[in-house]
Amino acid sequence: MPPMRILIANDDGYLAPGIAALVRACSGLGHIDVIAPEQNASGTSNSLTLNRPLTIFDADRARLGDGVASFRVVSGTPSDCVHVALTGVMATKPDLVLSGINNGANMGDDTLYSGTVAAAMEGYLFGVPAIAFSLVDKGWQYLDAAAAVARSVVEQVLRLRPLETTPALEHWLLNVNIPNRADALALPRRVTRLGRRHASEPVVQQVNPRGETIYWIGPAGDAREAGEGTDFHATANGCVSITPLQVDLTHHAALPRWAEQFAAA
Repeated sequence: MPPMRILIANDDGYLAPGIAALVRACSGLGHIDVIAPEQNASGTSNSLTLNRPLTIFDADRARLGDGVASFRVVSGTPSDCVHVALTGVMATKPDLVLSGINNGANMGDDTLYSGTVAAAMEGYLFGVPAIAFSLVDKGWQYLDAAAAVARSVVEQVLRLRPLETTPALEHWLLNVNIPNRADALALPRRVTRLGRRHASEPVVQQVNPRGETIYWIGPAGDAREAGEGTDFHATANGCVSITPLQVDLTHHAALPRWAEQFAAA
């Protein structure tokens, strides 16, 4: 088989320790291209930049270690990065898109806002298998251990390559959350569903030096649905959480009820 081609992106920006750790961890697995936002783009979800042109410049590949074919920086969002890579920058479509390692968890409702998940999802939307990796706690503690977990997960999914003729395995999207622990590589791995959070905390209101009122988005709410089988439960109990995601937002169970409601109108 030809060498694996891996595209790596993130949302914390091209200078973030997490993307460098992920790239180093994947060294030797195949041909690696890296593309990342110029600025931290956390919380940008799946947004694409449509009201201005994007610029792309090459960054120093040496800071990522050996084996990196290209290291590009985009003046946009994580979704922009993967979108332009797949539609005009890369000459060859990658076999796998990786995103992260993010500085903080992307579990439950977080996945709707996450730029890390969005970068992986952009690959998935183009038919490329994709994985998003996140540390559970902020601060980059035990990042190298988390990177070793990421490498191990990638190696596991690469074993699926001979099975790609099976429709369910043609392409997929996984969301991986890794506890900040020195022994992360030895932790059990649980395939989970997304939990749910309480509503976020109120906005933080301040007055800037010009006397204008400004607002900061408040902290995320605490876990509300965190029972067994959820990503919150797995990581709280010392496990790596692996959640298969999909893009279909249709409320399928409600379709008959709404069809009946509007048919009677």
